[in-house]
Amino acid sequence: MDLREFVGMLLKHWITVCLCLVLGVGGGLAATFIMTPQYQAASELYFSARTPGGQSGTADAQAGGNYARQAVLSYVRVVTTGIVLDKVIEQLDLDMSPSQLASRISAASPTNTVLITITVTDTIPQRATDIANAVARVMTVVVPTDLEKADPNTPDLMRVTITQRAVLPVNPASPKPVLNLAVGLVAGLAVGVGAAWIRSTLDTRLRSMDEIRNCTGAPLLGTIPFDPDAPARPLIVQEEPRSPSAEEYRGLRTNLVFTNVGGKSQCLVMSSANPGEGKSTTVANLAIALADSGARVVLIDCDFRRPAVARYMRIEGGAGLSDILVGRAEPVDVLQRWGGDNLFILPAGRVPPNPSELLGSVLMQDLVGFLIKTFDYVLIDSPPLLVATDAVVLSKIADGVMLVAGYDIIRRPQLIAAVNALAMVDSRLLGIILTKVPPKKIGSFRSGYSYSYGYGYGYGYGPESRKGERSDRDVAPTEDSRQPSAVSLRPVASRKTPSK
Repeated sequence: MDLREFVGMLLKHWITVCLCLVLGVGGGLAATFIMTPQYQAASELYFSARTPGGQSGTADAQAGGNYARQAVLSYVRVVTTGIVLDKVIEQLDLDMSPSQLASRISAASPTNTVLITITVTDTIPQRATDIANAVARVMTVVVPTDLEKADPNTPDLMRVTITQRAVLPVNPASPKPVLNLAVGLVAGLAVGVGAAWIRSTLDTRLRSMDEIRNCTGAPLLGTIPFDPDAPARPLIVQEEPRSPSAEEYRGLRTNLVFTNVGGKSQCLVMSSANPGEGKSTTVANLAIALADSGARVVLIDCDFRRPAVARYMRIEGGAGLSDILVGRAEPVDVLQRWGGDNLFILPAGRVPPNPSELLGSVLMQDLVGFLIKTFDYVLIDSPPLLVATDAVVLSKIADGVMLVAGYDIIRRPQLIAAVNALAMVDSRLLGIILTKVPPKKIGSFRSGYSYSYGYGYGYGYGPESRKGERSDRDVAPTEDSRQPSAVSLRPVASRKTPSK
């Protein structure tokens, strides 16, 4: 993960990071108020070795110093033993055992010194001071008398001097508010970043252009805003031609034109990884947008498992593609003109028991070849790639595949599996169409594809801007135009590239 991805991860999960940060700081504050204040008092002892008889000399002084430094290491441990603490408890009349008292005392000697610092921690400042001074006094007696005389062969006698008496502490040694806040801040930040990383790793939804590009290596052809009324009015390009969603479909049309460098007729398959990502709605609106630009378009419903084109286009779907593939009908018998002279619909017809075999048959290839000679665009609505192999079969006879991905629906492994399924048969993936994108996030994807109008959703595409205006496209197709009629399947004499 590079720096850009790391920052993106933090921005994506900033609420989690901030929440952990607040909890960490709150924990530091809570610890500060909950902890009982502890006070520390310290006394210091100096140890020196003297030779018997008061003799002195450089060699003797050096030997005594070495002996004192070695002995101090042992006396550090003596401070918290019963021989000292029993006397301290007796002197101060403390209501605690030697082990309890030892837990409040610590002794340390700086390296290469003959000093011992005795530190006492207690909730009562005066008691901490008294204990520290009492331990120091007892050590001055215990060491030269009880310990030194215990070994008659000891060459030197130890002298202990109190160099610093404990003073009454004014401020508690703990808790330390600044330290607690700093620890809470760092801990909260670390937990927040860790939680963000875990969520980012476990969350395989695709929500950014970079994630889509990394998974597919294909360009983003368009982004379709989420429309809660789409099930009731799927043909937004026809019903609301000036809406932001319709404009996005026209942008998709423009990008699709740019992929056709040669300007020849194209057979394109529209598919998705999973059901419910909006492929049928997308291909239907794209067909209308292409027809509005002057191109001759035929839309074929090849999703025999869940045909939706006839329902969306509000046409009769009892006879269609399946009848052609089993030899019961000719294309001219089941093709239906829709809305004008440029758009024709070929519904799925009756559901056959062997969809994959029919779609991969020679008759299907001949049909597509025939339609390519007649129309500028042959759009095929196919089943999802991860549900059936139909889309893969159709991709082998098409010029390219457009893959629909539902925002916040599709998962990274699913999209990768769909792309790999196409790659295994060397199909051409034209690009990704991201659907059901929240309108406020559309702008973040605009730099990902070629067209950029600079239109905002507050530009005036709302209902108020259309008062008093009406175009031919605002008029829904009549019942007569939706019914089967005599279809002229003449070859296209001259190709013109649809313009936006």
